[in-house]
Amino acid sequence: MVRAYKFASVFFVHHTGPMEPSRELRTCRLSLSGLSVGDAFGETFFGSRDAVETRIAKRVLASPPWRWTDDTAMAISIVETLEAKGHIDQDDLGGRFAKRYMADPRRGYGGGAHGLLAAMAAGTDWRRASRSMFGGLGSWGNGAAMRASPLGAYFAGDPERAAREAALSAEITHSHPEGIAGAVAVAVAASFVAGLRAVPAADVEAAPFERAGFFSVILDLVAEGRTKDGIETARYLAEAEPSEAAKALGTGTEVSAMDTVPFCLWAAARWHDDFEEALWATVAGLGDRDTTCAIVGGIVALSAARGIPRAWIEATEEVR
Repeated sequence: MVRAYKFASVFFVHHTGPMEPSRELRTCRLSLSGLSVGDAFGETFFGSRDAVETRIAKRVLASPPWRWTDDTAMAISIVETLEAKGHIDQDDLGGRFAKRYMADPRRGYGGGAHGLLAAMAAGTDWRRASRSMFGGLGSWGNGAAMRASPLGAYFAGDPERAAREAALSAEITHSHPEGIAGAVAVAVAASFVAGLRAVPAADVEAAPFERAGFFSVILDLVAEGRTKDGIETARYLAEAEPSEAAKALGTGTEVSAMDTVPFCLWAAARWHDDFEEALWATVAGLGDRDTTCAIVGGIVALSAARGIPRAWIEATEEVR
């Protein structure tokens, strides 16, 4: 079933004009755009809980510009590595993470990330730095998941490859199995959704995501653990309200993969055809809202019928 969505081989011909981005990179960048808009959108909803909930209920957008966070900064590095290498070269990606961090460390990086990336920038090998975190357990935070959707989009229709590459991308900063599982789940979701872009729209509309295999493919490729258990629960909450899903799954309050990724996949599946509705539902869960909205935005940008709202793109800080 999964292989039915794989793209046909792409052949390149020599020409003297500027090279057009490959289909893989175009799809990857679409996901990055959705991720950055979601990240910046979610970041505008921190503050007094009463004020935030009132704005969400009335759908009051913040005045631009909307500034993105470390979620987007690290995703940009992934896209750059894919553009340069065509796969995840861990040393290349680790170097890009550290360089971008040092250029602008005030993007909302977590405490562990500050220490890790500064050490890498100073010359510490990422293998030693990542594996030494949290007493040698490694990080199980949601940072590897937050940046993974463009990677999955690049390997559109090939969830197995996306899973392998996502694990490599995660290991640089999140060596704990749960941190890796979160990245794998998001990348597989994006790969699956991007693969459906090659299927006629009428066929996709006739086959809701779960019948088409969205959760099945993810669960097949994610390692056993708490993140996978949460995704299994999300699968059976199709008609829940955001507040119910948030209570059952978590929305990143613990900043961990297992209390972030299941809710994001639930929202992406529930509102896969409407970017705006998906983001409003996601931010209604509160929690780590820049990250949850970044994950959902990066996935739903690949399937939303009307795309990303133009006004939201224009309000968001340019990706550079």
